[in-house]
Amino acid sequence: MVRSMYSGVAGMKSNQSRMDVIGNNIANSSTYGFKSSRATFRDVYYQQIRGASAGTATRGGINPSMIGYGSQLASVDLMMGQSSMTSTGNPLDVCITGEGFFQVMDPDGNVFYTKAGMLDIDPATGALVDSNGNFVLGTSATNGKLDSIDPGSNKIIITVDPVQASVAEVQQEISGKLLTISSTNQNKAANVGFTFTKATDMPDGQKVLAVTDSTSSVINIKLNANATFSSMSELQEEINKAITDSYGGPHPGGDFVFTLEPDPFENGTVSLTGAQIVETSSAAYDGGSLELDPALPNGIFLEGFKVAGTGLMFSGEGETKVKVEKQAADDTTTPPTPEGYVVTLTTDTTEYTGFISQERAETSSGGNTVMLQGGTGTANDTITLSYPNATKIDAAVAAGEAVIGEATASKPTQNLGLGKSTFTLTGGTEFTEQGIGNLTGISIGADGTIVGTSAAGLQTLGRIDLATFGNAAGLMQSGNTYFTETANSGPAKLAIAGEDGTGKIKNSSLEMSNVDLAQEFSDMIVTQRGFQACSRLITVSDTMLEELINLKR
Repeated sequence: MVRSMYSGVAGMKSNQSRMDVIGNNIANSSTYGFKSSRATFRDVYYQQIRGASAGTATRGGINPSMIGYGSQLASVDLMMGQSSMTSTGNPLDVCITGEGFFQVMDPDGNVFYTKAGMLDIDPATGALVDSNGNFVLGTSATNGKLDSIDPGSNKIIITVDPVQASVAEVQQEISGKLLTISSTNQNKAANVGFTFTKATDMPDGQKVLAVTDSTSSVINIKLNANATFSSMSELQEEINKAITDSYGGPHPGGDFVFTLEPDPFENGTVSLTGAQIVETSSAAYDGGSLELDPALPNGIFLEGFKVAGTGLMFSGEGETKVKVEKQAADDTTTPPTPEGYVVTLTTDTTEYTGFISQERAETSSGGNTVMLQGGTGTANDTITLSYPNATKIDAAVAAGEAVIGEATASKPTQNLGLGKSTFTLTGGTEFTEQGIGNLTGISIGADGTIVGTSAAGLQTLGRIDLATFGNAAGLMQSGNTYFTETANSGPAKLAIAGEDGTGKIKNSSLEMSNVDLAQEFSDMIVTQRGFQACSRLITVSDTMLEELINLKR
């Protein structure tokens, strides 16, 4: 009876411990990253009443007879099963979709492991911390690059790239040429506008005048209409000199660089006046000319041919030759080839061709003309010849090619059109340090890489690395949803999320508690009944003892 009472007490203690475990599980059913526990019992020890004996030829064997002394708590096991995820919308909330733990370090340097991924950035230090203010461990980044490709267990310090200084610049197509103006100093003061005008009243020795206004960032450049510029570098030098004179010193944006592609000065072989550079109209052409050999009588060659005129863009240049060839009719071609004469005029640079039909040649009395088209294919690149009658044309065919003079090519007047608009330079910025507050966005990738967005653009800020254990159930719970390493868990093995058997990281989500309330309530009922039965055991044992005492009455 005393043994049964002790067994009842031991059973009550065991069931009370199990109820404590169940209560802790239920209390943490809403705790992110919590892992539930289970309590298991075992019997304690036994008093042997009769020993066992083996059977003989005359009698059977006897089993041992033993009376137990109740139960005790055998273990409280961690249930490390994966729980479901819940979306939070917070980009710094993370969970692990599989094996692995986040690493955190307290101010004393103690390292803990957790499944709870409620993270934040400390604005004072830039450190990545958890909801308890402890440091999250992994790999930091320097200048937008991770410090190591291997997983680490260092504090993740978030640093935001500075905004690099940039040059102010403008590009615009002017009269078929690409104009680029840029500053040499990298600051906001170079974000200015340029206007170009011409002036006819400037002294002969002054090529450029800069007019500035303290209330405006526009610089008006006046070019001497009669001044001549032989290169872009000369134009650039004169403009910067005028700006310096206007400001009484160097412009805060530095000197300004002017380029035109293709180069209108043709490597120094062409000079332009200030009027031509600023002119707003389209470029015009000086018509080319054909100077005939003075030895030609009345300018007539090949038995009666004569130059009647050239087109506006006549581009022939150099020694000029003319020949006339007979063309036979051919109906097999598409379109059919007509009968007549092909007239060819060639210079050193261009070939011009025209055709005189047989019918026109036979009706010509010497005043008809033929237009020869130039190689450029434009309507204005032509030369016109008058031709004689058919008899003399046949004589020209027999005479062969004749040299008739020298041609001079036409060239554009190079009106660049810089006076068409204001050219505004933009983009100039200074080197600017940035802090955590300058981040406009942040995200955490599946491999734990932290990427931020700021005025400097996208930047890698660090990487959250994970830890795994050979026996995760051997970890010890330390409160705050933390676990610590034990001798039976094995040492932590570091890994990049998604590698070496670890799960990937999912941002804007948290892992919920893995407590199964249905199971917990079922276990609670069983535990309650077990406790109740053990208490009845004590009551009944007490009643039996009372009957024993009453025997002496």
